[in-house]
Formats: sequence, structure tokens, C-alpha cells
Amino acid sequence: MPGTLRLPRRAALLGGAAGALAAPRLVFGQGTAPARIAAEAERPRADWGAAVGDVGADRALVWSRADRPARLVVEWATDEGFRNAERVRGPHATEATDFTARVDLQGLPADAEIFYRVIFEGLDSDRAAAAPVLGRFRTAPASRRDVRFLWSGDTAGQGWGIDESRGGMRIYETMRRTGADFFIHCGDTVYADGPIAPEVRLPDGSTWRNLVIPEVAKVAETLAEFRGRYRYNLMDRNVRAFHAEVPQVWLWDDHEVTNNWSDAKDLSADARYTEKRVALLAARATRAFLDYAPLRPHGADEAERVYRRIAYGPHLDVFALDMRSYRGPNSHNRQERAGLETAILGAAQVRWLLRGLLASTATWKVIACDMPLGLVVGDGRDAEGRPRFEAVANGNGPALGRELEIAGLLSALRHAGVRNVVWVTADVHYTAAHRYDPGRARYRDFHPFWEFVSGPLHAGGFGPNEADDTFGLEVVWQRAPEGRANVPPTEGMLFFGEMAIEGRSGVLTVMLKDVAGATLWRRSFEPERA
Repeated sequence: MPGTLRLPRRAALLGGAAGALAAPRLVFGQGTAPARIAAEAERPRADWGAAVGDVGADRALVWSRADRPARLVVEWATDEGFRNAERVRGPHATEATDFTARVDLQGLPADAEIFYRVIFEGLDSDRAAAAPVLGRFRTAPASRRDVRFLWSGDTAGQGWGIDESRGGMRIYETMRRTGADFFIHCGDTVYADGPIAPEVRLPDGSTWRNLVIPEVAKVAETLAEFRGRYRYNLMDRNVRAFHAEVPQVWLWDDHEVTNNWSDAKDLSADARYTEKRVALLAARATRAFLDYAPLRPHGADEAERVYRRIAYGPHLDVFALDMRSYRGPNSHNRQERAGLETAILGAAQVRWLLRGLLASTATWKVIACDMPLGLVVGDGRDAEGRPRFEAVANGNGPALGRELEIAGLLSALRHAGVRNVVWVTADVHYTAAHRYDPGRARYRDFHPFWEFVSGPLHAGGFGPNEADDTFGLEVVWQRAPEGRANVPPTEGMLFFGEMAIEGRSGVLTVMLKDVAGATLWRRSFEPERA
């Protein structure tokens, strides 16, 4: 592993059990005693913790939620004692945003540990304040240093919710302990279409017992039900602690709305839904996602835009994509000409991505997306009985359908001489290392590249999926349930990926890990020089 490891954040703070016992310290993601005493009923509550997103060298977005109308206040400092703390008075949290609010902290020092506390002030005459929620994060570097980040996807899917007797969503605590600089959630941040029952019988005869609330008892249709899905995940103590300490980069995929969602999705035969208008469901789901995602909003003309670039020092640019909002309908996906029906990113996003990659001076350009490029992901059959496809791939053969958009992007990068592009993704509920090689491909006008798949975080295990030869996908390594569907979390098929970039050399090390933190696969890559 190149470079020097930083201690996991909480370990670094506490300095071991003896120090913790001798002098109580901060517990991140949880409330502490308020500075002003007030009757409990008079104070707002922030039981859903706090999260930090889209961190740069001099700014970071801080998110939280109150239980009633209140005003968000964020205090930050570069020391644990909050000496000389800066205080930023943020917006009101009201019913319009489900009492969520965010503050975009600016003017932060680069490459610094930032301690923060989130406070909600009441709107009554004495402005009784909520117990602060504490957290910390590190800003991006302005010069070369070791950088470590994580990625995965798929939280609370297939009815596997929070079983507190089994430790809840344990993988979030495993990831927190890595001390990573940030985490990319590659989508399916919630499963709005997946009801969570109080009990699930496991294959060994034991019982999985879910924590449940009314909003997860059925498929989400109302705005309140979509929002409830996000609140549900934040009921897990592991998730709250992770969010408080590890900055987030959120993407989204289909389950934030409904399975295999596009504008052309037909719910007429799905008896679970009384609301059949997919566009209305998508509108409500989008509002809920934007309320709860620690995502820096764009201007008014692009208020719902998810794709964006996160610059993280001289060695790393992250390009977070949106494969959901601009796609054409799921189809047989074998059109010979590109058009609106073959879009997966959409023309505007492709132009933005290409411009950003061409302009990037970072050693590594990491493209984070919600679905793999070369794995076949089906979506039933079309009206003519032909296979219909959910992702890019459509089976072996030349570039057709959605593959045309990706082929054009890959060719443009080759001709521009852009190197050191790596893709990370989730979606398929197993973990794998893929190499795309023009020497093996049907479409050959591109430079070889790697794609790394990891997930689920806390959902059923599936796979592996069929590999498509259009871009020469070679499955270098994979770990999957091998033909079994919806394998429960108790079997350990929960995965995340970790990347570490050595500041001195720029060497990238990729590790694919399991719920226990064990490294299952690892490889280091020297950056290619121009």
C-alpha cells in the first residue's frame, strides 16, 4: 500500500480507550448537551445527524434535518475545542424541504481537519436550541499528499432493512474505520420500490427482524413516503456516524424512483402502485433526493442537476455522472444510429464530461457512475418479445444502441490523448475488477481502461452478470453469489471499494473489500505519462 496511512478519525481523536476513559471526548453524529437549558419539548431535535458533501480545498456543504421549523446554524473550527470558531447562520428548515437544510461553508483552509457542530435554533421567542450534532472532515489538499476514498452503492434493498440485533448496517462502520477522505455513493441510495417487512425468514431458519416505520411498509408514491425512505436509513447509528465523519459524493440510480426507471416506464400492470404516472413519481422522488442528498445545488436553471466534478487535489478529479435523468427508454437497444432513444448520459452531459476530462490536469480522472459499461443488465422483453436492456450493454457484437454514445466518448478521449481514466460503479450487487481492452473488443477505437464494481452496501446479493464483448471487457476478478438471487446480508456478500493515491508518486492502489474490511483483491497502477 503506497504512502502512510492516517489513523481512522475517531481513533486519532480518542487516542485509545484509556484516553477516552480519562477525558470524555466528542462522539460524532450524535447530539451533545445544549449550551442553553430548555424544556425538551421546546427545543428542536436533530435526530437524523449531519452529513458533509462535495468537499473541496476551501469549501464543504453541511446538511442536517430538524423535527420542526427551525434555523440551521453551523459552527466550525480547526481544533476540537472550537477555539476561535466561525459561526454561519444558515437557512430555515421548513415543511417545504421536510425540515432539511444545508450550509455551504466557504473560506476553509486547504488540507485541514475541520471540526463542526450543527445547531438548530427554534423559532419561538427564546430561540431554544437543539442539542448540537458534532462531526469532522478533512478538506481537499492544495498540494500533493496521500488521498484515500471509497465507493459502493445499494442501501436497504430487497427488504433488508435495519436489524439492530445484528448490528444494523455494519458496513458503514467498517468504512468509517478506514479513515477515508470521502465516499462516493454510486446510487440506489434508497429503495423506494422495496417494502420492508417486520420479519424475513432466513435460509437457515432464523429470523431477520427489521426496524420498520410506516413509510417503508409499501412502495413509495407520495412525497412523504419518498422522504421517509431517507429518514429510515438515517435511523441506523452506523450510517449517522459515517455521515458525520466521511464526506459524501452522492449519485442516484433507479430505485430512488422505481425499478429500472425511465420516462417510458409502464406501471399499468404493477398492482402495488395506485399512482401509475411515472413522471409524477419521478418528480416526487427527485424532490426527496434533493432534500436529503448532501449535494451542492446548481443555479436555478439547473436546480435538479446531479452530475458534477469534484476536484480533490493535484492527483484526483472525480466526475460524478447521472445515467438516469437523460436516458432514452429501455429498449432492445440495438439501434444503428445514435439519437434520443439511444441516450444514456445525453448529449449535454457527454459534452460536459468530455470538456472536463480534456481540461483536467489531475493525475487520475475517476468517472463515477451508477451502472457498469459492459455488463448485461436486462429489463424483461419488449412488445415484440425481444430482450430489453436497462444499462449500456446489449450483448456481444458491434457498438449499437446506447453503446454508440459511450463509443463516441471513448474514441474522443483516445484521439485527445487523455490517459489515467478509471471508472467506478455499483448496481449489480457484487464486486469485480474489469479491464476493457481494444485488442479483445468489437469496437476498437479507444485506449484500454479499468472499471471497478462494488456493492451492495446493505441489500441482497446477486450475480454475476454476463459480460459483453463490444468494448473487450475482461473479468479480471469477481466475487458474487454465483447464481443465487437475493442472498441475505448475513452471508457477508456486502462490498465496497477503496482507492489510495500516493502523494509522492501518484501511484493508484485499488482494493475491493468486504463487510468485515478484508481486502479481497488489490492492484497498484503507475500513472501513464504523456
